[in-house]
Amino acid sequence: MNAERVFIDTNVLTYLFDSAEDEKQERAQQALATETREVFVSTQVLQELYVSLTKGKNPITTSEVAEQAVHEASKYSVVHVDAALVLSAIQIARNHRISFWDALIVGAAARAECETLLSEDLNAGQLIEGVRIENPFAFRQPER
Repeated sequence: MNAERVFIDTNVLTYLFDSAEDEKQERAQQALATETREVFVSTQVLQELYVSLTKGKNPITTSEVAEQAVHEASKYSVVHVDAALVLSAIQIARNHRISFWDALIVGAAARAECETLLSEDLNAGQLIEGVRIENPFAFRQPER
């Protein structure tokens, strides 16, 4: 049986280090803890991870820890952003009316032939370029 190919957006990796968001931190850990998935990221995600962990007056963590986080994330399968992917993302952004940066993530996931993109930045359940969007942080309300 082949492992499901899953692309991880920056926000999922960022929550692994954000102790101020303990419920999201736990869900991010659960999303990455499965052995039945082959995990992909892109060079864009690696760059954004460092920035998201170190930006602002009260960064989530130190630059040293952020560097280590990028090092660990680079052990996943990495999709390299090149000119062809940038041009593809422009078309995806136009066709689906999403931001260029989100389109670049979707394009990388499609290039890697991922079935699923884990992200909180797009509409869960949406299918873009053959990639299903799943929000691992969507909290289900208990049924009454």
